[in-house]
Amino acid sequence: MHTVAILALDLVVPFDMAAPMQVFDWTRLPDGRGAYRVRLCAESPEVRADGGFSLRVEHGLETLADADTIIVPGCSPEAGPTPAPVLDALRQAAAAGTRIASVCAGAFVLAEAGLLDGLRATTHWVAAGELARRFPGVRVEPDVLYVDNGRILTSAGAAAGLDMCLHMIRRDFGSAVAADAARMSVMPLEREGGQAQFIVLDHPPVPRGSTLEPVLEWIEDNLAREITLAAMAARSGMSERTFSRRFREQTGTTPLQWLLRARVRRAQYLLENSDHPIERIARQAGFGSPTAFRERFRRVAGTTPQSYRAAFHGSSRSPVSR
Repeated sequence: MHTVAILALDLVVPFDMAAPMQVFDWTRLPDGRGAYRVRLCAESPEVRADGGFSLRVEHGLETLADADTIIVPGCSPEAGPTPAPVLDALRQAAAAGTRIASVCAGAFVLAEAGLLDGLRATTHWVAAGELARRFPGVRVEPDVLYVDNGRILTSAGAAAGLDMCLHMIRRDFGSAVAADAARMSVMPLEREGGQAQFIVLDHPPVPRGSTLEPVLEWIEDNLAREITLAAMAARSGMSERTFSRRFREQTGTTPLQWLLRARVRRAQYLLENSDHPIERIARQAGFGSPTAFRERFRRVAGTTPQSYRAAFHGSSRSPVSR
């Protein structure tokens, strides 16, 4: 039987830990036998969980040496550096060919152990920038649900961890077993889009009192109109060349990219809070055509406008039937 070890570190995030425990424990082979043996392990018998309670853990780090798969859940930022014995155990397991996967901020632990050097990886979009800053040897991809490098996998938030677990189950036992595990978890075997669809598209910060503030407010108020670089520059009282240079200096991006981001943000708001048809939203957000809107929206948000609305429209958030 395939053994999965879930590694509980200090201030472990309970959902990050429990979700893979449950999905692997529920997985059944066609003859009804359990597909996985799940073991919760830790460096010490008692572990603090993020949320104000403690866990009693039966298995120690020696369990990692016997596991076929190791899952590293995320921990609270207050947890501090990962203990050296844990990092050593992960390195030894990786050297032995054990499959190791992280959920959410668990990617930081794999990076500390050096297991992500030179590899693609992801984590929760909120922490992606920090992961890239602290570990420049890691190719961070913030807009995907999970990354499979073969023996090393990383996932975004806790729900994306479930997507990754189902992916591993399919690799281990095929689509039929994985589909059954997905039904037990009441989720699709594959979700459309990446975590980009869950990211709030904040604009790059602009210093207070910046000469750009008035023109940026004007852009926001006129997104439905055609806005050219010449019009933006004229509004700011600068030449196009000077305006473009100042814009990049103060925002870190170009006027066109800022404008497109503002339009996608407006479209997200309308998709969440109105019942307007896609064609009307495309006009209200300032896109030249519904086709151009769909293409840009998918490129930025990682999903289609229709799928985004289905996931986030307020009227769809109804209570579960009893």
